[in-house]
Amino acid sequence: MTEDESPAGPAPIMLEAIAAEIEAFVGQSGWDLGPMLFALVPTRLLAADPNASDVLGADLVADPEEISDDAITPIAQEELPEGSLDEALAQIGWPGEVVGCGLSQEIVMLPPSAEPELDDLTIEAAASRAVEHPDRREARLVVVVLRDGRSASILRLRGAAESGDDLLTGPDLAPNLVAALSATLVD
Repeated sequence: MTEDESPAGPAPIMLEAIAAEIEAFVGQSGWDLGPMLFALVPTRLLAADPNASDVLGADLVADPEEISDDAITPIAQEELPEGSLDEALAQIGWPGEVVGCGLSQEIVMLPPSAEPELDDLTIEAAASRAVEHPDRREARLVVVVLRDGRSASILRLRGAAESGDDLLTGPDLAPNLVAALSATLVD
């Protein structure tokens, strides 16, 4: 077993790969999208379903023995309801076959120097001011969590056309979102 492997399931590197796969999928549709939720399902379980070839491709369904026990497939869910993301996530529960979930969400980031301007505002007022702030950075955040508590996050900064997009990774990019997604996985 390498240092990136774990006897309990997929290695952290794999979780970052799943987050990157979700980000690339969402990125194909461009920017200015609402949050997107994904179920993380064992690929081997999907391969046992003859209707899964649309999701997995005919090759994997034809030979499910070739699929690693740790392989996980993200499956896009229906659009989340309008309103607060916290409230929407609080209404979600997953069946036992779902080993984790992921969320892609566009966010606005401000430099630390902008925090004093927002301290005494309501959440709605602070969000409105952040969107108009001259030093804001727009980004797409993807967080994935597993039932065992492991998580990974990827943040793609929206850049100018000539500079492209920047990509950041790390387990602690969005601890509140990790907690909210983890709560959807509690039995």
